[in-house]
Amino acid sequence: MKGSKSETELLLQFSNHLKSFRTQKSLSQGQLANQTGITRQAISAIESNLYLPTTVIALRLASVLNCRVEDLFSLTPHEDSLEGILIGHLPSRTSSTSPVRVKVSTIGKRTIVRPVTDLGEQLSFAVPADGYITDASSKLFGSTVRVRLSRDREAIQQEISVAGCDPSIFLVGEHLRRHKDRTTVIGWTMGSMAALQALQRGEVHVAGMHLFDPVTGESNMPFLRRSLKGSGYDVVTFATWEEGFLVRRGNPKSIRTAADLAEPLVALVNREAGSGARLLLDQRLHAAEVQPGQVQGYDRIVSSHFEVARAIAERQADVGIGIQSAAQLFDLDFIPLQTARYDLVVPKPYLKSHPTLAHLFETLVSRPFRNEIEALGGYDTSETGKAQTLRTS
Repeated sequence: MKGSKSETELLLQFSNHLKSFRTQKSLSQGQLANQTGITRQAISAIESNLYLPTTVIALRLASVLNCRVEDLFSLTPHEDSLEGILIGHLPSRTSSTSPVRVKVSTIGKRTIVRPVTDLGEQLSFAVPADGYITDASSKLFGSTVRVRLSRDREAIQQEISVAGCDPSIFLVGEHLRRHKDRTTVIGWTMGSMAALQALQRGEVHVAGMHLFDPVTGESNMPFLRRSLKGSGYDVVTFATWEEGFLVRRGNPKSIRTAADLAEPLVALVNREAGSGARLLLDQRLHAAEVQPGQVQGYDRIVSSHFEVARAIAERQADVGIGIQSAAQLFDLDFIPLQTARYDLVVPKPYLKSHPTLAHLFETLVSRPFRNEIEALGGYDTSETGKAQTLRTS
């Protein structure tokens, strides 16, 4: 008998071990049919996945074969997959046959795939994958890859991808999920200009920035006006924070100003070009008439505020530019240099097309979230959620 479309789809997901159990008992199809009271043709159809047994027949078969129904029959999980554009870096020691854990984001009309390892050594073990690249051979940046999904598509479509260097961005996701929906917020750590470029390339939904312009006294807006064309972006303040020198407890090298970095016994750990921390350092070195070549460790680069703090706490360096909350986390002293605003930049079309992106900005202004990041230390949320005016040419 020809089955319906839904029955056919179910058969494709049906795991059937009847023949294996029958042969283990040394029973022919006819013998099993006689003992269960059905026809041999029915046994043959069931074993060939042409017919789904009723509950009664399944129970009879399990009784005769002295096993459980679920030993004979079960539904195999439906395997969903999709194709996307690979960005980031595959683990260097990944073989072509080893599955690669990835995060998947729907950015506008594109699907972006990025290895979980790009989140860093700790988060790559704490953040679950959205799926796996099962064939990593010859997969280069920008190539199309197929991902076997480990989460349902609706959850993946709600995921919000943020580029920037604020470590508390994951807390937004926790508060969002607690009060709104299943949305996951993933923060890809990179400097301000790199985050903005990632946004312009369509690799993330949101870019975080903290670039202070000493000429105008403004944060971010002068840089955004030069970099962005048109008025298709919203700029919303995340928080204001303190930036300064991170040094070991007690400040054993007596570091107070940028001029002290030229001392031969002082070792710096630096951030990448384009980051807010690097811009602040270079501005202060220039004002102090100190050349980068005079600073030991100027070329030693790490990619986050936490990495700067960790290097100093582990005595691999004496000083670096970072935020106050990173100093507190690693029990370091903090020497403030300036107050800067951390803004989030988002293309306006994403706010309309993404199912939950607008909820992110609603969560920012909630009192529970603002209380939490203020408790981290060094954050001022008095302007959190404020829209900044972006006038571009």
